[in-house]
Amino acid sequence: MIEQLEQSSDNTLGYKVSGTIVKDDYEVLTREVQALVDRVGDINMLLDLTEFHWEKVSAWGADFKFGHDYHKKITRMAIVGDKKWQKWVTHLAAPFYAGEAQYFDVEDADSAWGWAREA
Repeated sequence: MIEQLEQSSDNTLGYKVSGTIVKDDYEVLTREVQALVDRVGDINMLLDLTEFHWEKVSAWGADFKFGHDYHKKITRMAIVGDKKWQKWVTHLAAPFYAGEAQYFDVEDADSAWGWAREA
């Protein structure tokens, strides 16, 4: 499931990504991101992956399409997590999903919001 976080404001969207992601999750995400892009242009994102397990293979196409469609519209992507592999995922985010990406431990979530909003 991908749920928008209350702290989202202005040109910055934050999402809690939990459980196993399915293709339909990208339909909601894409709709919300496109609405903000239409309103303000380039945006920033924060993804909280602390409750994320994995993504179904059937969602991979939607995931890649999202990255292709929005890579040049997402200036910064902050990844919040609590697992070592999530740090590695952040390295993949910049070339495929955002201009810049940075990992933050869950204890630094406030810093992640601050960094994402700086752009």
